[in-house]
Amino acid sequence: MNKTSYLFISAIIFSILVSSCAKQSSPMGGPKDETPPKLLESDPKSESTNIKPSEINLVFSEFIKLDNPTKQIIITPKINGDEVEFLATRNRVNIKLNQELEESTTYVFNFQKSIQDITESNPTENLRLVFSTGNEIDSLRFSGRVDYIFPDRNKDFKDILIGLYNLEDTTDLFTDLPYYISQVDTAGRFLITNIKAGKYRAYAWHDDNNSLKAEFRNEAYGFLPDPVNIQQDVSDVHINLFRGDLSELKINRSGPSGNNFDVIISKPISDYEIIHPDKNEKLFSRLSDKNLRLYHTEMRDDSTQVQIILKDSVGFTVDTTLYAHFETSDRKKEELEITSNSGKSFLRNLKAELTFNKPLLKINYDSLFVKYDTAGIIPITEENLHLPDSAKRTKLLINITVPDTIKHETFTVFAADSTFQDVQNIWNKNKLEANYKKLKQESLADGITGTVDTEERPIIVQLLNKKEEILQEIYLQETNSFEFTFIEAGDYKLRAIIDRNKNKRWDPGNYEENRQPEPVYYFIDEETRKDEFLLRGGWTLNNIIIKPKRDSGIYMPSPEDDLPPIEEQAVEKNETPVDKAPKTDQ
Repeated sequence: MNKTSYLFISAIIFSILVSSCAKQSSPMGGPKDETPPKLLESDPKSESTNIKPSEINLVFSEFIKLDNPTKQIIITPKINGDEVEFLATRNRVNIKLNQELEESTTYVFNFQKSIQDITESNPTENLRLVFSTGNEIDSLRFSGRVDYIFPDRNKDFKDILIGLYNLEDTTDLFTDLPYYISQVDTAGRFLITNIKAGKYRAYAWHDDNNSLKAEFRNEAYGFLPDPVNIQQDVSDVHINLFRGDLSELKINRSGPSGNNFDVIISKPISDYEIIHPDKNEKLFSRLSDKNLRLYHTEMRDDSTQVQIILKDSVGFTVDTTLYAHFETSDRKKEELEITSNSGKSFLRNLKAELTFNKPLLKINYDSLFVKYDTAGIIPITEENLHLPDSAKRTKLLINITVPDTIKHETFTVFAADSTFQDVQNIWNKNKLEANYKKLKQESLADGITGTVDTEERPIIVQLLNKKEEILQEIYLQETNSFEFTFIEAGDYKLRAIIDRNKNKRWDPGNYEENRQPEPVYYFIDEETRKDEFLLRGGWTLNNIIIKPKRDSGIYMPSPEDDLPPIEEQAVEKNETPVDKAPKTDQ
């Protein structure tokens, strides 16, 4: 090696060593840093009065970073969030407000988990800053809890917000940010502090898209039915969350489709009615999602007046008359398709449900039967069939008794091709084979008896499996007692729906009509505190009590509600967070 090469290699090694010594890195090994940043000072100081700061400055015990501050840092009452600027530099946070604050108003900055240390992302704990532009700090509190009408599998209540709007304000949870806002904790509890005395409307919603407003098409929400006058602390508030699509119900368009007539609706509907002299004789209908299709077996190249009444799940209706035009068309007609509830179990009566994509017109009974081996069949006759809605001929129920003398476990509802004919004279091309399992009585539970602890009627009581599929249902009008018998061993749930409008189904609330959702109560096992219970073969569960849950409203506080429902800590105060939350009803 010559001298020049030696010097060149030595220079490279020296550069690498210098670079390694100068490079900053975390030490290897050692305990993980789990200590959150601590606030050392703030400008302004918490609890300050008669100030109108243009910016907020915070100094911490270590280098920090900001995590989604526009979402995580909740400022109440509301200010124009688009104008606020957040900046984290070393161990400091600077917040430029860029707007004039209101007179004689208490402002609260709740930082939640937005400020984290730069190494392990440990967030600050319960960090809040409070100050007033007036002479005093508003101190009124609004607290309670939210719950879902139907149990939500996401039990941590993630992204649930609670908001208060001034009563005289024309905005609401769908149109603008609330005046006061707070997040719900993992148990569904909420607390809004430092409220100015006044009248407000209260809402809760699942803010899935981080807009700080509710989307009534796809986000759950709830509201108190009456305004709340906050002149002193208000506690034990309860708000139930539900889904209710408040978008306008309308007919988007209508017109011929082949030789049929289609009505395209703005959203799915829960019910409809067709009024016409030819209905169920020559004029038929089928609903598929948002498409209501009319069929006429004779009319071609002509129009007829048809009255259509639509109703959606929140109770909005459309009552209109259309000129339905049925054209001659060479377009290929849609094939007749059949689906079934194959796989269900039964004890004595086999109950099959067949669903058709078009209205049914005729049945060939010669090729419709139940088979249980290569030769054994049970004929299905007209007496075994039932259309649950004769005006909408797309669902057929089969109820047939299987004699105990037939010692088989699997029974198949069989329909050969050309068994069913639809209103377009199309016969099914494919055969149907739907299997059903016959249960052995000795392996079944004897039953369940109980009551729903309410005086309201009528009540829909449902026995559900773990997937919340309805296995049995009872409609109670004169009593609150129920009984389910001959149940297969397994895990179940019990649910009661208070059918306040007597339409034999659950209905969501309607914010525009100030109508709350119909109550839904689940049986809760007192030992496990779960809504599931095990039923073994040969067992009987007697005297089950389904207890009511609260409607949305304000209740008298109980003795256990002395502590605040959410941990809180003001800036620069070394308070110990509460370690026990208040007990609330289920």
